[in-house]
Amino acid sequence: RILPPKITAIGQKIAVYFISLLSFLVVPTLSIHMEYIESHNEFSCEPIRLRMCQDLPYNTTFMPNLLNHYDQQTAALAMEPFHPLVNLVCSADLRMFLCALYAPVCTTYGRVSMPCRSLCLRAKDECHKLMEIFGLVWPDDMECSKFPDCDEPYPRPEDLLTGSDTTDQPSMTVQRDYGFWCPRELKVDPDLGYSFMGRTDCSAPCPSMFFNQQELTFTRYFIGVVSIVCLSATLFTFLTFLIDVTRFRYPERPIIFYAVCYVMVSLVFFLGFLLEDRVACNTVSPAHFRAPTITQGSHNKVCTLFFMVLYFFTMAGSLWWVILTITWFLAAVPKWGSEAIEKKALLFHAVAWGLPGTLTVTLLALNKIEGDGISGVCFIGIYDIDALRWFVLAPLCFNVAVGVSLLLVGIVALNQVRMEIPLEKENQTKLVKFMIRMGVFSVLYLAPLLTVIGCYIYEHAYRSMWETTWMEENCRRYHIPCPYKVEQISRPSMVVFLIKYLMMLVVGIPSVFWVGSKKTCFEWASFLHGRRRKDSGVNESRQVLQEQPDLAQSLLREPNTPVIRKSRGTSTQGTSTHASSTHLAVLDDFDEPIRTSSVHSKTSYHGSLRRSRDDR
Repeated sequence: RILPPKITAIGQKIAVYFISLLSFLVVPTLSIHMEYIESHNEFSCEPIRLRMCQDLPYNTTFMPNLLNHYDQQTAALAMEPFHPLVNLVCSADLRMFLCALYAPVCTTYGRVSMPCRSLCLRAKDECHKLMEIFGLVWPDDMECSKFPDCDEPYPRPEDLLTGSDTTDQPSMTVQRDYGFWCPRELKVDPDLGYSFMGRTDCSAPCPSMFFNQQELTFTRYFIGVVSIVCLSATLFTFLTFLIDVTRFRYPERPIIFYAVCYVMVSLVFFLGFLLEDRVACNTVSPAHFRAPTITQGSHNKVCTLFFMVLYFFTMAGSLWWVILTITWFLAAVPKWGSEAIEKKALLFHAVAWGLPGTLTVTLLALNKIEGDGISGVCFIGIYDIDALRWFVLAPLCFNVAVGVSLLLVGIVALNQVRMEIPLEKENQTKLVKFMIRMGVFSVLYLAPLLTVIGCYIYEHAYRSMWETTWMEENCRRYHIPCPYKVEQISRPSMVVFLIKYLMMLVVGIPSVFWVGSKKTCFEWASFLHGRRRKDSGVNESRQVLQEQPDLAQSLLREPNTPVIRKSRGTSTQGTSTHASSTHLAVLDDFDEPIRTSSVHSKTSYHGSLRRSRDDR
């Protein structure tokens, strides 16, 4: 009895699916000799272990193959979808074509033999209908247009001259540079958007690819201790300000905000020390053959929070130092008073908090966050050199250039005031003291910051060499291509990283230098005993400001013209924007009593004493 065509077609499909099921269950287990499962150590001729490619005119191949599978085990897994097609013999050329790609013949040193385009076209055309039944699509990397236009068998006779009996010969390294291949242990889910050494869906090993566990432990405790010291110093500065908020006015007020920034920076590093690598590293996944890797992107909420706080306040602290030099410049050159400078406070805050906020949001949008397995925090530029160059080095170098320029101009202007204006000896001393204090504070800030920039430049310059060295030392362990012709190797120095982390935190400590004085000790003693200092109204140090001559007045007056000083009763509300530069010298000097009486007032006082004695 003849079955209807529809039933016959259904039966054929059932038979095909049954055969394919057997192929998927049985053939993969036999596709490669299990006793020989191992990866190559270098690109050399090695025996063919793929079951599909046995009994060919050649018996050796090389890896990576023409489809960039770095070992035969990976190639065997990639060949699995084609096993039903080969078993059903949809084309007599399919098996040879697949083996030419997945296990190419090992030929003369540096030479690669490609299959002809005609071989590809015959295999593709003859198996096209069967592939549709199985739901398979011809891969793009096997597109026939990529192969040479010829009509020769594979392998060619010249390929067999050196490739047939090479199993007993010394290995011949293929002369190719394959770059970095992401090992299976370091691969991550594609939807995370990770990248490492130019490879997507890959991440660096955690906690560190350069240092051993003993070095990491020492470094973490070192960072923990330094972060506690920095946190204590900067927190002390901020609490001192809270005890008497009227004490620190412009131009020195930015020091307080600078200290607040490094309170947050040191706090993040301290939390990273406590959490170790639980935030900076992804968890191990033995079931998927995955090792711990560095966290990237914003999918880890704690890591994202660490990055936002650390990067934002690091950039903000640098900008507050620049604003500090701007306020010094305004007080020293155009001679603005503190009230005039304070009117620009809103602009200062907008710049100091707005620019770091914009950079932080930009980095979040670009998904540039990276975990730091050494310190346990999250930052940028740890593995991404471009992010380090444009979002860390460039802003810091720009801020240093602007701040140093303004600082030098301000110091020159104050020195000019000291040399050209006849000040009283006491105020002359205080002005010199202020200049020294400002210089020492700037050096204490710039020296650590320039050291950090130097460490970043060192990482930027040697990162590629460190990665090449790491590949050379771990390619056999991870079964990935070893680097081609490594002429120079280099490993990062742990001392450089220790210095970098030290200076990143030490840069916040100079704020203590500015508030450290007898006045601070007295205020803390009064605060701890529950006594509040009564505000005396007009600060005595600001009265000295009113008694000093204006720079313009001093430069334009006649040589024999006496200096006219304002009386002590003059208001200090500072409506004029041209206050004396001596204000800088005495603004913060509350340690000792300030004698502000002029020589004329002292003479009048002693004259009145003599008249009273004569009357008696």
